[in-house]
Amino acid sequence: MGLTSTAQDTEVMAEINITPFTDVLLVLLIIFMILAALAAPPGFQKELPKKSDAPTKINQNQLHHQIDVEVSANNRVFIDGRQTTDERLYDDMAAAVKFHKENANRGYLTHISLVADSAASYNTIIKILDAARQANDDDVGFVTQ
Repeated sequence: MGLTSTAQDTEVMAEINITPFTDVLLVLLIIFMILAALAAPPGFQKELPKKSDAPTKINQNQLHHQIDVEVSANNRVFIDGRQTTDERLYDDMAAAVKFHKENANRGYLTHISLVADSAASYNTIIKILDAARQANDDDVGFVTQ
């Protein structure tokens, strides 16, 4: 007695349904986007010290060390003890950096020490950093108490 069989497909079906995998990836992407938006950069979580409206008294020996930039609570900016305006900030910063570079042989440094009140706006701080960068001085340090 002979056995007869019907023709069977001998080819292997290699289809994978990736729809659930894509759904999981999209949900994870949304979760990470929300978490990234909520997390603040580490630098913006710091509390700056309180500062008065008047600049601290700077003697000649302190001027030889570095360029002192102070920002008060109402965004007044002092460069080496002299008040400057937003319009003059870039020119005054360039003049201070130039003066310190020209007098490097007398002990002047081009390091900028930035002392800012915690109520000062970040916009003012960013302008000071930009003015220092445009004056070709990237050596800026934030002074805290």
